[in-house]
Amino acid sequence: MRQVRIGERLVGDGQPCYVIAEAGSNHNRDWSIALRLIEVAAQAGADAVKWQTYSAETMYSKKAPRFAHLKEDTWELIKRIEMPREWHGDLARACADHGLHFLSTPFDLAAVEQLNQAGVPAFKIASFEITHLPLLKAAAQTGKPIILSTGMASLGDIELALETIDQAGGKEVALLHCAIGYPPRFEDLHLRAMDTIRQAFDVPVGFSDHTLGIVSDIAAVARGANIIEKHFTLSRQMEGPDHPFALEPGELREMVAAIRQTEAALGRPIKHHTPSEEVFYQGARRSLVAACRIPRGAVIEEKMLAVKRPGYGIHPKFIPLVVGRQVKVDVEEDDILTWEMV
Repeated sequence: MRQVRIGERLVGDGQPCYVIAEAGSNHNRDWSIALRLIEVAAQAGADAVKWQTYSAETMYSKKAPRFAHLKEDTWELIKRIEMPREWHGDLARACADHGLHFLSTPFDLAAVEQLNQAGVPAFKIASFEITHLPLLKAAAQTGKPIILSTGMASLGDIELALETIDQAGGKEVALLHCAIGYPPRFEDLHLRAMDTIRQAFDVPVGFSDHTLGIVSDIAAVARGANIIEKHFTLSRQMEGPDHPFALEPGELREMVAAIRQTEAALGRPIKHHTPSEEVFYQGARRSLVAACRIPRGAVIEEKMLAVKRPGYGIHPKFIPLVVGRQVKVDVEEDDILTWEMV
C-alpha cells in the first residue's frame, strides 16, 4: 500500500485523509495570532498546522518584478512577513500541546536544518521549490518524510525531484497536486491529474488548495486524496497577501467535518444492503401476496397473485414456479405467501 509515516500517523491508502491547516504567513508576525491559529486548527480537527520559513534575502532578488496579485514590491513584502525563526521551538511545543503536528515549509538550506532541530515530523516542500534540487537533497538527508507540492510541474519535473530525493537517502515521499493561483479558477484545478500522479509514481497523493470555499477539497477527497492542505486565517479582512483566499475558523471546521463525512460516505466498493437498511429491505421491498381468498387445495392462477409490500414473502421472480401449485392452507386476501403455504 502507498503510505508514509508522519510522526505516529500513517498517511496514504486505507488511512484517514491527513489535513494540513496552512497558517503560512497569516500570523502577521504577531505571536498571539500564531497561538490563536493553532487553537483554531485544533478545534477544527486538523492533523497539522503548517507555517513557512523563508527570508527575503535567500528567496528573491531585490530586482524581482512585482507579482500582479500583490500590492507592493515583492522583496519588501517578503521581508515584512517573514516568520521569526526563533519561534520554531515554541510553535512546535504549542502544536504538540494541542495534539497537532508542527510543520513548516523551508525555503533555504538553513531553514531545513533549523526545522529539523525543532523536530518537524516531515518536510513540506512548496511547488515553487521543486527545481531547488539542493533544498530537496538537504531535506531528504534528514531521513524524514517529504510532502512535495507539484504545482506547475511536469511529470519530468516530478521524476527529477524524486530521483534527487531518492539519491540523497529519502525513502518516504507524498506528492500534492496543486493549481497555482490566488485563488485559481476551478476549471484550472484538473483534479483528475491526481490519478495520473498516483499511477506514475506509486506514492500517496493529495491536493494543496488555494481556492475559495471547500468544494474542491471535498471533491479531491472523493477522488482519493490522502492529504489536503488548505490556507486558513482568523479573518479574511486582516492585512496580508494570504488572508483573502484563506478559510476562516468556522469554514475550516466545516471542511474537516465534510472530509470525514465524505470518507464515511465512500465506504467500501461492495454493492449490498447495509444493516441499517435491513428494516426497509424486509419491509419495503415487494413479494407475492394473495389477491383474493384462495381455499386450501386450490390451484394457484396468476390472477390470484399480487405483488405488494412487505418483502419477506416469496420473491416476485418465482411467479412462474408458484402458478399451477396447490395451496396447503386456507389463504385469505392480502396474506403474504411463503413457500410453506404452497
